[in-house]
Amino acid sequence: MDWTEKYRPTTLSEVRGNDKARDAFAKWGRSWDDHRKAVILHGSPGIGKTSAAHALANDMGWDTVELNASDKRTGDVIERFAGRAAMNATLAGSSNKTGDAETDKKQNRQLVILDEADNIHGNYDRGGASAITKLVKKSEQPIVLIANEFYDMSRGLRNACKDIEFRDVSARSIVPVLRDICRREGLEYDSDALQQIAESNGGDLRGAVNDLQAAAEGEEKVTLETIATGSRDQSMGIFEFLDAVLKEQDPQEALQSSYAVDETPDDITKWIEGNITKVYEGEELARAYEFLANADRWLGRVRASQNYSYWRYAGDNAAAGVAAARDGTKGGWTRFGRPQFWAGSNKTADYVAQKIAEESGVSMGTARRDVIPFLAAMTHHCKPRELTVAMAAAYDLDESHVSFITGSGETTNKVESIVEDAQELRAERMEEHSGSAFEGAVRSEEDETDEADGSEDDDGQATLTGGAGGDADAADADTDADDEPEKDDSQSGLNDFF
Repeated sequence: MDWTEKYRPTTLSEVRGNDKARDAFAKWGRSWDDHRKAVILHGSPGIGKTSAAHALANDMGWDTVELNASDKRTGDVIERFAGRAAMNATLAGSSNKTGDAETDKKQNRQLVILDEADNIHGNYDRGGASAITKLVKKSEQPIVLIANEFYDMSRGLRNACKDIEFRDVSARSIVPVLRDICRREGLEYDSDALQQIAESNGGDLRGAVNDLQAAAEGEEKVTLETIATGSRDQSMGIFEFLDAVLKEQDPQEALQSSYAVDETPDDITKWIEGNITKVYEGEELARAYEFLANADRWLGRVRASQNYSYWRYAGDNAAAGVAAARDGTKGGWTRFGRPQFWAGSNKTADYVAQKIAEESGVSMGTARRDVIPFLAAMTHHCKPRELTVAMAAAYDLDESHVSFITGSGETTNKVESIVEDAQELRAERMEEHSGSAFEGAVRSEEDETDEADGSEDDDGQATLTGGAGGDADAADADTDADDEPEKDDSQSGLNDFF
């Protein structure tokens, strides 16, 4: 049996490493009848968010209904499944009635748990975000939304809920959990081995328990020699690792280096993706992006299934695959940097991802993982300039946004001139798309001014609208309108920006 399930906390008091978040969550549950507001539990995978939700339900004596947003994407399905549970104040099957209506109502509560709630994104999910937002506002049952990326959720949904952040679990909090599992399993252990497992999982409690179970299989004692992480050399830094993969090592060596660096396959992929265009180009870059795309697919399966055994396949593609895409070794020094499109890294990243998601009809997660990296590759250092201008116009980006995507300095003349040209291009496109709508509005204002104050013709003679001069002008205008060729607006639309 999976130890993460076998030893899942049954009460909130057993949830480790997030005392502040745990207490806030408990308070939310106890006072739900007073505020009736849904809550979002957000933070990295494997730190106990879903376990905390089930533990709260157990503490409160509530039944649970658990859904996964990646499986129930459409608005009508969400309404049918979650809505039915959330709106039903007295659920069938409850037999412990006391005779007091209010007491019975509280006992019949049902906690609706929506996992991967950050995978619901408006148009992309055909109304899912809208359905959930409406649901949490009118629910007669408590709702918990579980998310890894808080800002991948729509603003309306975030504003409709209380949010509680769960932070990565420290090694100091993980070790007692591992020690307790060993005791209950009758396993002997070396303290150094448990400490190594805790530290190597970077705050992921679930991953640490999985590593412990793997190390204990067929063993009577867990030692440094028996744990999978025991052979890792934690001394390799991330920049040394990037040099190894992108410049120096063969695929097998690069894979071994990925074990030596203290980063998860998810973060390794981000680091490589964020720096690869500084070293690779042409066919090398195209081949490398294929391997990075494969790595991202495996990471997506991890997020969807929470099965972290898939991490190794992501690491294989990101490290060994990218190294295999290289033609020989490369020399020289390269200035590597933190990935610019690190999810949730700053407000600029959030804004750019949101703009791309809105314009392209995709999720913010897709914008971050798939769209922004390719835009960055295609407009690296604002080259080609015409494409960079078109991109800035398409997404209505300012200097900081263009700098973020292209890797150029925000205050450089090049970036500033690109944004100026993009604004002019956007204005031209808007005028083309508007047809004569603005022209009519301008003429109406001029006519009103003429009616009130009069106007002067070319000879300097004042005329009033409605007089002979006005009729003549109107006749001339009609003639001009008849002579003007009909405008072809078949190309109107935002597609012109692209």
